Amino acid sequence: MAALAETLDRETPDATVVSAARRAGTPPPEAVPVLLPWVRTQSVNVVRHAAALRPFRAGEFGNGAAAPSDGHLQATNQLLSGLRRLLIAETRKVSRAAELATAEPSSQRLAEMVALKERAHRLVMATEKVWDFYFELFGQRQSRYADWLLSCDRIALDCYQVAYMGAGKAKPIPAPPPFSYMRTGFSPATFRRRIPLSRLGKQLNPFPLIELPYHRLVNPWTLGAVLHEVSHNLHSDMGMNRSVPRRIAARLLQAGLPAAVANTWTRWNRETFADMSGLLLGGSTIVGSLMDVIGRGPVTTITFSPSGVHPTPYLRGLVSCELLGRMGFPRRAERYRRMWRRIYPNPGAANLPPLLLSSFEKACPVVVNAICFEPYEELGGKSLAQVIPYGPKEDLMVEEAARRLAAGNDPGIIPARFLIGAARRALERRLTRPGAIARNFYRELARR
Repeated sequence: MAALAETLDRETPDATVVSAARRAGTPPPEAVPVLLPWVRTQSVNVVRHAAALRPFRAGEFGNGAAAPSDGHLQATNQLLSGLRRLLIAETRKVSRAAELATAEPSSQRLAEMVALKERAHRLVMATEKVWDFYFELFGQRQSRYADWLLSCDRIALDCYQVAYMGAGKAKPIPAPPPFSYMRTGFSPATFRRRIPLSRLGKQLNPFPLIELPYHRLVNPWTLGAVLHEVSHNLHSDMGMNRSVPRRIAARLLQAGLPAAVANTWTRWNRETFADMSGLLLGGSTIVGSLMDVIGRGPVTTITFSPSGVHPTPYLRGLVSCELLGRMGFPRRAERYRRMWRRIYPNPGAANLPPLLLSSFEKACPVVVNAICFEPYEELGGKSLAQVIPYGPKEDLMVEEAARRLAAGNDPGIIPARFLIGAARRALERRLTRPGAIARNFYRELARR
């Protein structure tokens, strides 16, 4: 016994711990079993980790207008509930395996337990990835930027309302509406409803997400990006994602354009639709907002991507000028066109295919007409320009709203989506300081 005690004392980092344990009548740390407690701990860890990934609660992210709606929370919780059911089933297997390994701590039982633990842990991590994604998104609504994001939500909702009310027939009402969030980076993005997202472990996204770079939110006159990204979602939710590319291809071929040209424009259909729809939603100043994005160095702007889904930026700007003229603003369209060509006087200097460039003047109006001015069954026999009308009358509303916004006055009943154009016009006319425009813009949208 003396020899054993001497050995224990040598292995103990602090021999006083052993002596104190003996005086208290408790076994020293080295005498406490480690295997069975460790086995039980594995079950406890997995069960508690799974339980912590609980559904989100109403009011958890605030109770103000900027907080996630009940619809957004319910849709997210429904997504999480399916993952949690699988997770709970796996944790029960781990608990049962731990019980068996405790009763019979053989190598086989222990191996079965740790294998199940690893499997459950992978599922826990996958569920946590989804939970964390929405926790971060919803958590932004408790930050100083909550009103900025709420403002973008209201613009997006206005876009949906005008499109669905303007359609020539009743359509199923999509819910929940788009949800905006902030992210660093250069380009905005969107994630459409019911598509698998890698950020969610390929789970289906339950509602449209509008991702906006911080620098766009700082400068609200650049938020034509919201209209563009919302238009991607309208393209899908209104069921036009098949008819639009077919229409573009058919009209270009009927106009006698080569198949290679038709194929390229067809590949560009989603982005071109979003540009066209965004311009109709926001009005004439949205051309400038688009050019904020695509107006980059000459090499970038005139370079053609053989597999890209975006039109070559140089051509993309001119397509918007074409629609702007068709909307009733031919002078403004020509000014933008001249400006664009002055900035990029040599579009053939990069790799833009000569056939695509030489056929542009013929193809561009065909594409704009196919997207915006032809009736679609999905729109109840109306054209996109009829569903989302914008012309000189609406432009006068934006002009008046720009003056009111600059003065800090109530811009009135003007639709939320038009306030982007009003902010841009106030900036371009130098009606007041940029900071005052931004402040008044968000204050007006947040109070609605």
